[in-house]
Amino acid sequence: MPPLDVSSAISTPVDLFDDAVVADPYPTYAELRALGPVVYLERAQTWALPQYASVKAALSDPDTFSSVNGLHLNPEGNQWVTANSVLATDGLEHARLKRVLSKELAPRAIKDLGDNLRARADALVAGLAGRESFDAVRDLAAPYVTDVIFELMGLPDVDPGDLMKQIESVFDTFGAPNPRVYAGLPAAQAMFEFLQTVATRENVRPGSWLAAAHAAADRGEIAEHECVMTMAAYLTAGMDTTIHSIATAVHHLTADPEQWKLVRNGDASYEALFGETLRYDAPIQGFGRRVTADTKIGDVTVPAGDQVWLMFGSSGRDTDKWGPDADRFDVRRPGTDQHLALGFGAHLCAGNHLALMEFDAIFTALGKHCPNLAADPDTAPERVLNNVLRVWDRVPVRPQG
Repeated sequence: MPPLDVSSAISTPVDLFDDAVVADPYPTYAELRALGPVVYLERAQTWALPQYASVKAALSDPDTFSSVNGLHLNPEGNQWVTANSVLATDGLEHARLKRVLSKELAPRAIKDLGDNLRARADALVAGLAGRESFDAVRDLAAPYVTDVIFELMGLPDVDPGDLMKQIESVFDTFGAPNPRVYAGLPAAQAMFEFLQTVATRENVRPGSWLAAAHAAADRGEIAEHECVMTMAAYLTAGMDTTIHSIATAVHHLTADPEQWKLVRNGDASYEALFGETLRYDAPIQGFGRRVTADTKIGDVTVPAGDQVWLMFGSSGRDTDKWGPDADRFDVRRPGTDQHLALGFGAHLCAGNHLALMEFDAIFTALGKHCPNLAADPDTAPERVLNNVLRVWDRVPVRPQG
């Protein structure tokens, strides 16, 4: 147990990274929310923040809830995977690293990509519309997002499937120590080696994100080795999270045809679909932080130096925030832009505008070419277990129902 007197704290032996919990975490999240704004996880030896209000308060105070040496619930991940990256820094250091791509990721710059993103999506979906069935992961979301990200980053031609698997394994390293964590560490190393040896100055496309990072190093704004860490952070955040969010939206829309009808007919916006998807089934279920001072949460004092686990997935199902039907997917739900799935405040995901634009492009194309999109009755969707990422292996659908 923690070193201070925690007589007022509630502790639980629940293992958030157990296979059964990872497969269907939401019943466990409800149990934790009922225990209070902070609960001590005995197995992970960390404090869980399961309620919307406590997660938002922590994200709003990076001075107290620091990302430095705190993102992963294991020392290896904090030391070797994200140390000194834009994800694992705060304050002026975080701002310095974030400025590297501030121009490329600004709302205006992303808006200028709109025609290109829509044309890519339209061509891809038009080609899928004539099939009897297709997979919303492998045939739709993955090729679309990887093509977009690879071009923006200026990456040379590589097998995107291999890179996707590496990124999924990187997310495993954020959990409390278990076999998935230790299986993911070599994958993280492989991704760094790829960026170091393949995505070099000579190989990346001029005008790309990688070229911008190298230019920042030339200007002395970041160190040479920080190019790799910066690109790894944006690659990890920009690919699999968006891929599996698109697949998740397709899954929920085809599971409830009335929801798809609302989106397809314009009765619910693509922005509303984006917000509700992230609220209901956050692509990243949680990240860690380390408190820098003894911190009162509710009636409990979390000791300085302890870790907390910010439960993004749980915050999206909190009935105190979203009402008694929080466990229902509803594209007409008001206020879903207040979800915390992409962070908040200083650590709000820098790629959120791009992800929304990709969502808009894909679902505009689906509405145009596959108005009767439906789940494939002959093949069930399948997930892959991951410590923090909600990963789909396949989401089979029929374009014409």
